[in-house]
Amino acid sequence: MLSKDIITALETYTASMQNDVSFVVQTGEHGKREELMEFLGGIAGVSERITVVERDLPERLRSPVSFLLEADGKDTGITFSGIPGGHEFNSLVLALLQASGTALKLDDGIANMVRNVEQTLHFEVFISLSCHNCPDVVQALNQFALLNDNISSEMLDGGLFQDIIDERDIQGVPSVYLNGELFANGKVDAAILIEKLMERNPEIAKPADSASLPLQDVTIIGGGPAGASAAIYAARKGLAVTVVADRVGGQLKDTLGIENLISVPRTTGPELTGALVNHMDEYDITVKEHLRVDAIEGDQIKSLVLSSGERIDTRSVILTTGARWRELGVPGEKENVGNGVAYCPHCDGPFFKGKDVAVIGGGNSGIEAALDLAGIVKSVTVFEFLPELKADAVLVEQAEKRDNITILRNVATRQIIATDGKVSSIEYQDRATEAVHNLDLAGVFVQIGLVPNSQFLEGIVELTPHGEVIVDDKGATSVPGIYAAGDVTTTPYKQIIISMGEGAKAALGAFEYLMLNPVEQENKDSELAA
Repeated sequence: MLSKDIITALETYTASMQNDVSFVVQTGEHGKREELMEFLGGIAGVSERITVVERDLPERLRSPVSFLLEADGKDTGITFSGIPGGHEFNSLVLALLQASGTALKLDDGIANMVRNVEQTLHFEVFISLSCHNCPDVVQALNQFALLNDNISSEMLDGGLFQDIIDERDIQGVPSVYLNGELFANGKVDAAILIEKLMERNPEIAKPADSASLPLQDVTIIGGGPAGASAAIYAARKGLAVTVVADRVGGQLKDTLGIENLISVPRTTGPELTGALVNHMDEYDITVKEHLRVDAIEGDQIKSLVLSSGERIDTRSVILTTGARWRELGVPGEKENVGNGVAYCPHCDGPFFKGKDVAVIGGGNSGIEAALDLAGIVKSVTVFEFLPELKADAVLVEQAEKRDNITILRNVATRQIIATDGKVSSIEYQDRATEAVHNLDLAGVFVQIGLVPNSQFLEGIVELTPHGEVIVDDKGATSVPGIYAAGDVTTTPYKQIIISMGEGAKAALGAFEYLMLNPVEQENKDSELAA
């Protein structure tokens, strides 16, 4: 099951293991058990420090395709139910290495909060092996388990546990349960998990009574293409740079096919995110991931208050918070997220195999979603509000060739209807005739563009009525020392390559500002003391 290249890579990764790790597999019979044992045996074969053991596991894990990780004979709290291939293979490898002593990838502030949890927390993460967002959640919760003996985490492949999927009416991944109750589902990432954990246990957050870092020259809020570009350009100027992001990569991680990044004929969002991370690692850049900025205070020296309760003092700020999926805003949408309403066709498409679905939106993302789904579902109906599609002609041509894709133009979605807690139909209106129609279906994928992530900036910098940050030709905002770049700004044409260029420009603008506005040590000390 494992290629020679993967075996070679694993041999390299495991060479520095500090602890012995065992895959402890539940005994019993299952159609996938032989495949699981071969899979784990192949991994164990790369190092003498890895073994495969069979024995009865705790009652909650009594599936013959469940296995937990033990490090030097101690239960790590990490369990995989299913064969973690596909996107989840990295989750297993990381868990193996981290259990064996490799440093965790969590920010110190978050790690301290997790260590402070005193309640017993058992997380279950239902995933699809085709979901590219799920590994972030699995990997974050696995690290929680390694940090705190009160926490355990189990990944469950929804394709192998259909009875549980049906029992809990799960129609989207990742779907996270805590102690048997739904904790988070739909559009979930590690930052949301941490936010919900703090809501549940507010005492674990660190009060913002002192700065967590020395005074920074530039602090970048957001870790997408614009943020990464700004960080690299600022670091190359010898500045002290910190990046604060809910997730490095941002919306880029949700983009699978990228064919217009000049000089790179073809790549994917996850691959490009990895390249951005590797490039930033070449410089002295502090990255605080899975956190948000709740407030920006101060004048010449700005003080950023983070969701963890920490504070960062900085001489300048670059806003690169990007955008998020726009919601329809019709009845039945929010109520049915995770129960038929979805925003990620790559993640949730497999749950609608052989069913009828709709895609709302006729731009590039909508038509790409329809093409992706057409190979899985029974039929796709595309709803476009305007008389003509906005997508590139090459995509429209491909969609029109598919027998199971129907495109409806000049129609308005009125409501999404559910029956017994699951989406069952959509009501829409023909804008030309005003006739109202109802179409039976099982899922609705919303792909109608993006909304800038600028809510926390209201009253801080000048925004357009649509929430975009107004910037000049150097990326400067209405506040001296605060710059912005990428999809959160008024810069037209929301493209990866444009965001990268704008991020570089904002960093150069911030550098120029710092050169023209030096902070004397005496003034610096007095401002920080205040």
